[in-house]
Amino acid sequence: MTFKQAVSKVHLWLGLSSGLIVFIISITGAIFVFQDEIRDLTEPWRKVEAQTTAPVLPSRLQAAALARHPGIASKDTWVTYFGPERSATVFFTDSSGAPTQVYLNPYTAQVLHEHDLRTHFFSIVQSIHMTLLLPEAVAKWVVGGSVLIFVIMLITGVVMWWPKRKQERKQRFTIKWGARWRRVNYDLHNVLGFYAASIALVLALTGLFMIFPWMLNVVTSVANGGREYPQDVLTAKVDSLQPVAAASQPLPDVVYQTVRRRSPQAEMILIGPTGTGKDPAYCWTYQKALRYYYRDDYSFHPVSGQMLQASFHASKSTGTKVSDANYDIHTGQILGVGGKIVAFLVSLISASLPVTGTVIWWGRRNKTKKPRKVRVAELA
Repeated sequence: MTFKQAVSKVHLWLGLSSGLIVFIISITGAIFVFQDEIRDLTEPWRKVEAQTTAPVLPSRLQAAALARHPGIASKDTWVTYFGPERSATVFFTDSSGAPTQVYLNPYTAQVLHEHDLRTHFFSIVQSIHMTLLLPEAVAKWVVGGSVLIFVIMLITGVVMWWPKRKQERKQRFTIKWGARWRRVNYDLHNVLGFYAASIALVLALTGLFMIFPWMLNVVTSVANGGREYPQDVLTAKVDSLQPVAAASQPLPDVVYQTVRRRSPQAEMILIGPTGTGKDPAYCWTYQKALRYYYRDDYSFHPVSGQMLQASFHASKSTGTKVSDANYDIHTGQILGVGGKIVAFLVSLISASLPVTGTVIWWGRRNKTKKPRKVRVAELA
């Protein structure tokens, strides 16, 4: 058995074992790429008219959002400001266990819409993409293992595609649309697979980094040349035995006002739950709404509201900036609309590869099973 034949065997059996899962992950990824643009067109409550007045404080948003959920404590909510022309949101888990998102006018605290994320289309798509609706502990290995196999498939596919002779190169770069359908299917698998391989590899690896954070830590360390940057990690601790004076305002309001001063250019502000008083309260600010690369990180004392630590994008290490950009790279949005289009097309091609590959395998399998036609002359 030659090297390419061995690679072909590995490619075949790994593809058959993971093809269905790769198809589902890829097709849901393609659907999710433009979710923000689609939702902006179909969900009018996501947008508001910009006003010259300042947005209301988080405590008012929390009170308005929880008015119909009296059993939920404000300290257990996530509050997000998305910029001057977007509604703010309050996220929490209601008494029935439903993940709930409430949209509010950030200037008046008027509730615009509320929905249960369990029944929201793009939330379902995202859940299928990330977990296949399996328990998280199981999904981590099923999805992660399949994506890892897909990475190996991309590499072995390029090895198999690589032409032995120069004369074959032109043929490997084009699809013979006028040929029989089996040949067209073969070319679709090989040619499109080759063109998409490099971008698909990036999408697959950034997905693996979300499933297995230790992989992303390795990339961060490599990007930093092995050097450690402790200031990039929020490691603030709260001394719960040390008595402190309580903040004069609700803690989310103190956090919001502080980060507004420290990160004045930020469009999007995400304030995490204020907790039980034993752990820090966290807040993240983003320079642009719905983009997660340019980020400042804050931690606060959960009682006094005193800022414990801050990590600003400009002073972060190269590795941490790469880590922060992982989601935007995975969705293509780090390059804007053009990047999203590329991610969408590559995701569609990735979804097609298990299908065209299975057709190739099935055709060859049936071909080998068919008995050879014997001519009458051979029987004489």
